[in-house]
Amino acid sequence: MRVIDIPEIEKLSIPEKILLVEDLWDKISFEESAVPVPESHMRELDRRLARHKSGPGELLSLDELQKKIESRK
Repeated sequence: MRVIDIPEIEKLSIPEKILLVEDLWDKISFEESAVPVPESHMRELDRRLARHKSGPGELLSLDELQKKIESRK
């Protein structure tokens, strides 16, 4: 099914379309098992978790992070 198949959607304003998409996403995400996670994503998550566990690194405060981001500009 495509948006073009539902003419009522075309009549909605942009804010109404955004609310519709949010509502649809909420309903989809509620059923986690209906949205399969690709194996490549699972491997990447496992890799990142293992890296964190091996050495979590230094944590930054919000101010430190903002300064670091600003210095890159």
